[in-house]
Amino acid sequence: MNRNENFVITINREVGSGGRTVGRKVAERLGVQFYDKAIIRTLSEKFQLSEEAIEEMKGKSRHWWHDFKYAGTIGMGLIPIQFTETYGGELGQPTSDMMFRVEKELLQGIADDESCVIAGRCGFFVLRHHPNHVSVFIQASTDFRLERLVRKQNMTPEEAHKTIEKIDKMRENYVKKYCGTSRYDTRNYDLVLRADGKTEDELADIIMQYVNEKQA
Repeated sequence: MNRNENFVITINREVGSGGRTVGRKVAERLGVQFYDKAIIRTLSEKFQLSEEAIEEMKGKSRHWWHDFKYAGTIGMGLIPIQFTETYGGELGQPTSDMMFRVEKELLQGIADDESCVIAGRCGFFVLRHHPNHVSVFIQASTDFRLERLVRKQNMTPEEAHKTIEKIDKMRENYVKKYCGTSRYDTRNYDLVLRADGKTEDELADIIMQYVNEKQA
């Protein structure tokens, strides 16, 4: 990975593994932006983005993401185009197919315009052809994940177990539907880490070591 050019690190992770926190720490160390589901979904919903809206922005400027991000960041609603279309679907609510396509366009725009770390959102698949991309998968044993959810989210062990089962199934079905692969297929990643016995900082250290070795 060439850190002198735009790069992207995608982090896929199992719930309870600490992967989102690890991704944020890696982004901080690299001095780049961190994006996850909450940020991407907020952007999509706040500005009612559609594929058509993004395509129009792309047609107006090669650096459409930079322009869009600037307009949104300064909080004045200076979006480069008039949005005449919403997601569609009942009562204007996005369908999962529409959301995937919109989020895919957003991820590609972000990665083309700036160096960043992206957690989830099928980033490993969407950005698999990016010329300067490192893909990471963070997993952990069930016991580790249960303990972490109980400690971090104030869940009961029963609640944590149900959460793990539900989210694991949901994420796997989502990846299979939209990416045509399994999130557990290690061939999708450059680096696979097991969180057991490691702190979030130690996991970030390993990723940074890998990135630095790739730079060399």
